[in-house]
Amino acid sequence: MLPFSYHRPGTLAEVIALDAQGEGVRLLAGGTDLTVGLRHGSISARSVIDLKRVAELQPEIAVTDKAIRVSATVTMTRLVAHPQVAALFPALVEAAVVVGSRQIRNRATLAGNICNASPAADTVPVLALHDASVCIYGPMGERVVTVVDFVQGNRKIDLARGELVTAVLLPIPQGPEGAAFDRITRRRGVDLATVNLCCRIDAAGRLRLAIGAAAPRPLVVDDADGGWSGAETPADLALALEGLLQVATPISDVRATAGYRMGMLKVLAERTRARAQERFEQWGQHV
Repeated sequence: MLPFSYHRPGTLAEVIALDAQGEGVRLLAGGTDLTVGLRHGSISARSVIDLKRVAELQPEIAVTDKAIRVSATVTMTRLVAHPQVAALFPALVEAAVVVGSRQIRNRATLAGNICNASPAADTVPVLALHDASVCIYGPMGERVVTVVDFVQGNRKIDLARGELVTAVLLPIPQGPEGAAFDRITRRRGVDLATVNLCCRIDAAGRLRLAIGAAAPRPLVVDDADGGWSGAETPADLALALEGLLQVATPISDVRATAGYRMGMLKVLAERTRARAQERFEQWGQHV
């Protein structure tokens, strides 16, 4: 690991001043991706800014009538243990609980998983499906960007020099809905997703899919024509779901071939659709 300067500011203003100093500044919240990259040389840093002592970024999950606000330092472990997150966003819990190992989840943050912008990130498709946004603070003040627009490609995000993500906003569902997440990995346990998928059925009975590890950024597709709801047989349903998956453009790499990924997306779509339907029907029992 090459040497770098290390800072532990106490306020957002101090963070912005340090972050605006030039190239090579890295922000550390959980550090589960950053420290690995620094150790292996895939990430370089002139200075590292530790966010854990910043007063405005202390770990907090705040619930209002309109949204759940997850501050940038909230860990995956804390997120999955929150009762209202579990009740309203079970698919997010399903995704967060498979991020790394237990030890990693004790450090890794939801905001960091988004900012890392890995195409195989597990929480990002779920957040995109639920129209989640990130709050960004910088020299020009605060702005809010949807996760779909924030993640612009493989390791590319909409963040200018001097800016940082301060929170993730999850809009509260305004009616019954059901959602489920699943993924395929090469082995059980700690591994990156070969492909992952989240399915949601909303209050109007519309189906939406969000696909990960099948394009440089998460793909969200709606069943605008209602093909799945009009399916009368399992074969019709499979055909409708297959049509929605055509937006995926998976590649072949060390984890899987493109053909295998497309085949597994069909399996995941059917699995998550069934669980989402179950949760949709049971919505009143848990919320």
